[in-house]
Amino acid sequence: MGHYIELSLFDLALATLLIVIASMVSLVLHLGITSTLILAAARCGLQLGAIGLVLRQIFGMKNPVLVVSWLLLMLFFAAREATRRSKKRYQGILLDSLLTMTASSLIAGGLVTQVVIRSDPWYDPQYTIPIFGMIFGNSLNGISLGLERLMDYVRGRAQEIELLLAFGATREEALREGAKMAVRTGMIPIINNMTVAGIVSLPGMMTGQIIAGASPIQAVSYQIVIMFMIAASNAIGTMTISRLAGRRLVTNLGIQWI
Repeated sequence: MGHYIELSLFDLALATLLIVIASMVSLVLHLGITSTLILAAARCGLQLGAIGLVLRQIFGMKNPVLVVSWLLLMLFFAAREATRRSKKRYQGILLDSLLTMTASSLIAGGLVTQVVIRSDPWYDPQYTIPIFGMIFGNSLNGISLGLERLMDYVRGRAQEIELLLAFGATREEALREGAKMAVRTGMIPIINNMTVAGIVSLPGMMTGQIIAGASPIQAVSYQIVIMFMIAASNAIGTMTISRLAGRRLVTNLGIQWI
């Protein structure tokens, strides 16, 4: 369709004026977050700049080993971030997060890249890295919310769970309501995003494609696929983490974590 406008280093330098404006607001209102804001902006620029250089090499080489290695690295850091966001911990939480994200990303991401988009070759970094990256970023949010909700349920309903177990209920039966709450909580963000997409807000991928010169219809099509994919990955992720965490938090003999 159209062409996109390339940004120079000077253009990026001009964009820092926006951070200056935000910093001035912080100073005027005495918010006490000026240094934090500046540090966050600096980290954002450095991290994204470094990622851009790395991805340029990966995209140029199109080596399946490099692509898969990069995806595994993203997977590990996403799982670690999901556990760090949780205020409560239990032994094995990182492993559960890794297994959960692996399952949700392989199912949802694999379906999109291999069945819907049909990327050729299957590991084409132009598609696999952005798509799996969006899954990881959104899944870690849903998983951390769902996990937090489940642990709150176990702690708040400890006596009720113990009573159910004492009367012969299985672990799954005792945690059924808590698991449902966890999945529901983890699904809320993507449901809200889908509800307002296109009316209140233009999603990031759609906006980026339009700026890059893609047809608005194609940009919308990709965005619909991505949002449906995120909904599926969040549903799979929150359901999986509820089952895995439930096995560690509660056994048929009683609660193992409070």
